[in-house]
Amino acid sequence: MTEAVATRESVQHGFVAHSDGGLDKKVPVQTRSERFTSTDVSDFPVVTGREAVWKFAPVAKLAALLNGELDGSRIPLAVTNATGASSEWIGRDDARIGRAGAPEERAAAAAWSAFSEAHLITVSSEEAVTTLVTRSELGTVPRAAHTVIEAKAHARGLVILENRGAATISENVEIVVGDGADLTVVSIQQWSEDAQHLASHYATVGRDASLKHIVVSLGGAIVRVNPTIHLDSQGANGEAYGAYFADAGQHLEQQVYLDHNAPNTRSRVNYKGALQGQGARTVWIGDVLIRRNASGTDSYEQNRNLTLTEGTRADSIPNLEIETGEIEGAGHASATGRFDDEHIFYLQSRGISAQEARKLVVRGFLLEVIGQIGNAETEERLQTAIEDELAEAAHS
Repeated sequence: MTEAVATRESVQHGFVAHSDGGLDKKVPVQTRSERFTSTDVSDFPVVTGREAVWKFAPVAKLAALLNGELDGSRIPLAVTNATGASSEWIGRDDARIGRAGAPEERAAAAAWSAFSEAHLITVSSEEAVTTLVTRSELGTVPRAAHTVIEAKAHARGLVILENRGAATISENVEIVVGDGADLTVVSIQQWSEDAQHLASHYATVGRDASLKHIVVSLGGAIVRVNPTIHLDSQGANGEAYGAYFADAGQHLEQQVYLDHNAPNTRSRVNYKGALQGQGARTVWIGDVLIRRNASGTDSYEQNRNLTLTEGTRADSIPNLEIETGEIEGAGHASATGRFDDEHIFYLQSRGISAQEARKLVVRGFLLEVIGQIGNAETEERLQTAIEDELAEAAHS
């Protein structure tokens, strides 16, 4: 048998790595931690849509970000810093880059390969401080971006990344939480209706430290924000929250990964979404890995979806891998359903109109997540944005 024939038969029978990476491996990936990683886009094959990490995404519409040339220059942004936090641009060869994780798929690797400078936010105050980063003038040229957020040991802070306007962007966000630190990172997507945004967030959480990671996606044609949180030190805590509202023709996706890699770690995952309009599509995949050395782990993940009209689709896939029996607890849940008619009837019986009742139900459904942000102005603005979405649908 010739080498070419042998290679072809091996591919046909699945004895080479799937196209989600790992070209040097000879068997399919068996566990979440074994996925191939690289910061070089040339190490990943062209995306076909059959890969595990891309099978739900409209890859044909993402050709510019997956296969095209990306502008890796500084992106325009505005930063509001409090005392105890700083902001600067650093070169791609800076040692502070690459500490939190590496790309597992082509889009993230393309962005990593293309960026020239990274935006570094450092939180050093032991008193709680807030940093707001606003990006609103990115335009339609395909771009790459890289952000590093670091909380020094015992620091406390809230970092809000606000995204608005037109954009075609692929980016990586690294989050490093020092020992004993308490950090909240919020990523808000209120892009224009034709925007495309692919983002991979990587976090590493230190000893007895805590990270709260929140994703709120309301605007954009295709928005995909995938957070990975590595609980690498004893006593680390990771919380991942998400709220999303998909309108007609909109694709909102999130793939969440919590990696318990030390004793006595804790995680909570809670993503909630609402969908309305023909072709509204959401995807949530939640992976939790409890490694052999992660005794004493306490973990729970859930995803809830509320479909408001016909013609919507919500994919929800929770996954849990446990390599040790010495844990405090672990579980997952997923549910997708329509409005509870009894809730609507109850509100109407109290003199509330059907339209206002819908607003109250959806706002209450998503408030559990939005209320985790910890910034009253931002929370109020997002609640108003959700109500505007509902009102626009009622008059369309």
